[in-house]
Amino acid sequence: MPHNSQNYVSYFSDSSVKGIALPDRFTFPFFYEPHPLTKIAATELQHYLETEAGLDHNFGLTENGQGLVIGKMFGVLVIRDKEGKLGYLSAFSGKLAGTNEHSGFVPPVFDMLIENSFFLKEQNILNTINDQVKEIESDENYRNLKQEFERLSAESVREAVALKHTLKNNKEERKKLREEQRSLLNERHFARLEAYLVRHSLNDRHQSRLLSAYWKQRLEAAQAALAQFDDRIEFLKKERKEKSAALQQQLFGQYEFLNINNKKKSLHAIFSDTVFGKPPAAAGECATPKLLQHAFLNGYKPIAMAEFWWGAPPKSEIRKHKQFYPACTGKCKPILAHMLEGMEVDEDPLLNNPGEGKELNIIYEDDSFVIVDKPAELLSVPGINIQDSVYSRLKAAFGTIEPLIIHRLDMATSGLLVVAKTKEAHKNIQKQFLKRTVTKRYTALLSKVIMEEEGEIHLPLRGDLDNRPRQLVCFEFGKKAITKWKVIERNEATTKVHFWPLTGRTHQLRMHAAHEDGLNAPIIGDDLYGTAADRLHLHAAYLEFTHPVTNEVMKFEVGEGF
Repeated sequence: MPHNSQNYVSYFSDSSVKGIALPDRFTFPFFYEPHPLTKIAATELQHYLETEAGLDHNFGLTENGQGLVIGKMFGVLVIRDKEGKLGYLSAFSGKLAGTNEHSGFVPPVFDMLIENSFFLKEQNILNTINDQVKEIESDENYRNLKQEFERLSAESVREAVALKHTLKNNKEERKKLREEQRSLLNERHFARLEAYLVRHSLNDRHQSRLLSAYWKQRLEAAQAALAQFDDRIEFLKKERKEKSAALQQQLFGQYEFLNINNKKKSLHAIFSDTVFGKPPAAAGECATPKLLQHAFLNGYKPIAMAEFWWGAPPKSEIRKHKQFYPACTGKCKPILAHMLEGMEVDEDPLLNNPGEGKELNIIYEDDSFVIVDKPAELLSVPGINIQDSVYSRLKAAFGTIEPLIIHRLDMATSGLLVVAKTKEAHKNIQKQFLKRTVTKRYTALLSKVIMEEEGEIHLPLRGDLDNRPRQLVCFEFGKKAITKWKVIERNEATTKVHFWPLTGRTHQLRMHAAHEDGLNAPIIGDDLYGTAADRLHLHAAYLEFTHPVTNEVMKFEVGEGF
């Protein structure tokens, strides 16, 4: 990684780039195949990271690494300098080892960690508040009072439950006595008995009120002793929250991003028109905005970009060491929309219809529903930019009948879909899906050899709010996701499996295949969680459900073609 310390540019050797044509337009950051120049730059940067960087950061690549394991996204930006020489800039997302200053990497858009910065001063104030909260919470008197309050609370509950049980028995005994004596006593004697029982009932209520009042008084006294500590903790936490929010706003005000026309735009202005309304945490700290900012500040012409992951995979995301990934959508898309303004950029492939010209085969049809074999890359329902879909094609074919979509397949997934032709059929079959009485089986080709024969994967999933439509494994907030699998064929470097999704989460099979706690083998062609290919090798091969009218068991199966 030949590096000029004055301008952060690493220049290519003439021999390394000989015969490589420059791209006609800049990379579309959110869906791209890395240009050969960015691959060369990334290889050089990776070699530098392995041999020379000396970064005091635990990427989780060695067993003896110290501290928390944190993998990182790194980025390269191929540029032409003012003299026309071809080189590249390097950057990392966020911070490394708690700092922004590392040899060979461009600086951040705004360095909050410089000595005597307002950020560090305010951070010290926040740390002081944190220390005060910890000091109160560790105070022996406070902890004793808290334990005593918890003990009294538990004791009050036990006594209340015991008394309630006793009073319930007393009530049952009185009821039993009434029933036994009603036929044995005359009216006058029975009236005396009833008066006696009423007095006992009133006494029981009085005992309940006395106990309640007793414990209320004791708990209020204990709580009052605690309050002098709790009120102070609550005040400090409120102050910390307010100062933290103010610091975040002040910090975002320091981030101003350039574009090729030297037009500045702040984070506040960039995100004010988005669904967020305000910048999310760490916005502006990703690699590509840093790289473009440095290029624009120094008059370099951006040629191409690429980002790759360096380090052990995180527990929630699908990230593989050295693999290329697109820029994130939640934080980077609004920023890069401004920064790339005025530049010729590759088209967004999601604006094109990859399903155009692909045949939609109808393999069964009656008065209630139709079964189609959806080709890969055709939408199930119309999207924001593309109308062509299973729905639109069936609507055109049916004429006056409205197709009623019951379930969907990802655009990249091929295979069987059932579409209702009547409301009754839609309601009936949809109910079968909701009750999970429908049998679905998928076939997938995985990107490595799986030695186990079969199994079941339990990894809860939720959407990645910062990087839609990607999903995350999340045991705290994720929804239950279960997949059964079985190997049906092994090849030299791949494995063909059957998947039975027992739940229906977004990207469930793709995530369960790719995640290290799943099969740790992305489906071939998975451009979100693995590596792009000619197509996603995932096919809905088998579908079984009960006919909504005849109650006959309907079974359908189609080959995958891979």
